[in-house]
Amino acid sequence: MFLHSNQALPGQKIQCRRICRASFKRELEKTSLTVVSGMVKFIFTFDMDSYAISRIDLPVMRSHGWQVRLRRQGRQFSKFFSDGKYDGTESALRIARAYRDELLAKLPEPERAGAEGKLTRRNVSGVVGVSRIVIKSRTSRYEFWQATWSSGPGVRRRMKFSVRRYGEGRAFELACVARKRGERK
Repeated sequence: MFLHSNQALPGQKIQCRRICRASFKRELEKTSLTVVSGMVKFIFTFDMDSYAISRIDLPVMRSHGWQVRLRRQGRQFSKFFSDGKYDGTESALRIARAYRDELLAKLPEPERAGAEGKLTRRNVSGVVGVSRIVIKSRTSRYEFWQATWSSGPGVRRRMKFSVRRYGEGRAFELACVARKRGERK
């Protein structure tokens, strides 16, 4: 849950931080608000009512409504519910929720475990959870092999091994070993 309050002019865009509470973690996310009055107060709580539903407001395209998006078994299910077509914001949201609930009832649960441990086409190392990282600054370039794994729900772990310090081959080997050890814990 988050509470943000700030002095600003009407129509002015401000940046704030949003904290969503899921059952197993807290995550921070940047969001942009448009100020309606001089004092902005915005409270956001994560609940099932907003799961898989996004508000779309594109004044340039005259598109205002709610979009339902779900991905199951590699397929994307998406439908837009326009405020104009469904007689207002509240009505469109109510119908979008009904559609989302209908989809959730007939589709299987998401297979989070199925995504872990699979080699994607973006992977250039050939080892799941091991990637080559390059960090550039104005004066330097730092190259690493990085091992990444999950030690529990909502917990990400990583270790970096410098190419400059260990050499290309040894840094890669150390990252692979760190990944295997991290998976076992």
